[in-house]
Amino acid sequence: MGQTKTSTHKIKIRTGDLVKVISGNSKGAQGKVLQILRADNRAIVEGVNIIKKHTKPNAANPNGGIIEKEAAIHISNLALIDPKSGKPTRIGRLVKEVDGKKKIVRIAKKSGEEID
Repeated sequence: MGQTKTSTHKIKIRTGDLVKVISGNSKGAQGKVLQILRADNRAIVEGVNIIKKHTKPNAANPNGGIIEKEAAIHISNLALIDPKSGKPTRIGRLVKEVDGKKKIVRIAKKSGEEID
């Protein structure tokens, strides 16, 4: 019944990154990435794309009611915040040699700063 989507492109945003929403209802909002949903090309960002969810009473919430939580947002609507300038930037990859071993690191396209 439901189809599973397969992603063909690399997701360059990771959990813990500081991102800015560049499109949609939450445009301009910044937050930390809490979770990446690879199969759907979506991410859950702290304090962004808030929805109201109606819940039944349960052990965690004995009264039930309406709770507010973050919904997933498509990664194409997110831009990583440059650690140097604090502005949105694209992400590049660079092969670096550390202790004789090759390591791929992410860099901010605007400043060339390494992203850990």
